[in-house]
Amino acid sequence: MKISDIEIYQLGKEVAHGQTWASAAIIVKLTTSDGIVGYGEAVPTLRVQPVVASLREVSRVYRGKDPLDFERNRWEWYKHDFYLSESFESTTALSAFDIACWDIAGKSFGAPLHRLIGGSFRDRIRVYANGWYSGCVEPEQWAERSKETVAKGYTALKFDIFGNYFDWIDDEGLARAIARLEAVRNAVGDRVELLIEHHGRFNPNSAIAIAKELERYNVLFAEEPVHSENLEGLAKYRQRTSIRVALGERVITKQHFVSLAQRGLVDFFQADITNCGGVTEAKKMCAIAEAYGIEMAFHNAFGPVQNAVTLQLDASIPNFLIQESFYDFFPAWKRELIGNSTPVVGGHASVPKGNGVGVEINEKMLEELRVEGQEYFNPNEPVWVIGGTWKQ
Repeated sequence: MKISDIEIYQLGKEVAHGQTWASAAIIVKLTTSDGIVGYGEAVPTLRVQPVVASLREVSRVYRGKDPLDFERNRWEWYKHDFYLSESFESTTALSAFDIACWDIAGKSFGAPLHRLIGGSFRDRIRVYANGWYSGCVEPEQWAERSKETVAKGYTALKFDIFGNYFDWIDDEGLARAIARLEAVRNAVGDRVELLIEHHGRFNPNSAIAIAKELERYNVLFAEEPVHSENLEGLAKYRQRTSIRVALGERVITKQHFVSLAQRGLVDFFQADITNCGGVTEAKKMCAIAEAYGIEMAFHNAFGPVQNAVTLQLDASIPNFLIQESFYDFFPAWKRELIGNSTPVVGGHASVPKGNGVGVEINEKMLEELRVEGQEYFNPNEPVWVIGGTWKQ
């Protein structure tokens, strides 16, 4: 069995505007010499054109290869790409191909992916809602939207309360942020877990000041509390606070993860399967995390293939914490692309039972949604925030 055909799809109702992660998707379709089709997904966030170009580069290694030679194929690209360990574009392209190959493997052997990588540890995956608070600014808006989300069955919510502050936050901004948090806590009660997204935006001193306030609200974790490259700042944060730390969406190699784990800088690891080398490398990261007593909470913000393959990994590992889910807050076309086959019910997602990644792609929609061109750049709102929240 060889990879005989490779297609790359840039998708959207139109060329991505505003929040690229929401309004775009990048799908890879691999077809083998015996007609098996596998799908992978790459990360679009403000990098659509560079990622598409990287996918074309990686295709030169994978074309004609046996898709089941996961380690050999990854190694071949590692050998050729001098900057793989430092390049998000390269790692996400590699991830998309690896995911598609695992999809092919499952279809070839007639089994869902989790059966091939460890079996079933759990059938239902507890998820937390993200993306639910678009347009929320005033505490009353946060309270109302959080109640609506919990009414859908979610028992955990993640959200970024910091408006348009970046690098630092003053007393006024911190007071506003905590007013939003308090409004949510009062609206949903103590039984709903709250997870505070920082988006890696703060310097250590500001992050520590925030943490001192968060300690009163029993939050599950602070996500990326300091700028992601500032390891010494993160160490300072760990020394000065009791808040547990989650991070990992910008960790693209297992070696980088080891450096964080060895220093005790992370409690919950949020690797992104579409960014760290696919299933092949994500599975290794789960094992490393287990060895260090770190629980997994995969980052999962982009599209339906990513969501499905992430649920497959969640099903198979012992050190699972909770799973991020944008599913109910995706644009409708992303759910329709897989026939809405991975719904969230009662705050849980069922593990897809289909072969491979476990979902069927509507190929007609792939063609209908295909777009070309560079995504819109909004100078007034970073692409990584939830729309309409970058204000005071």
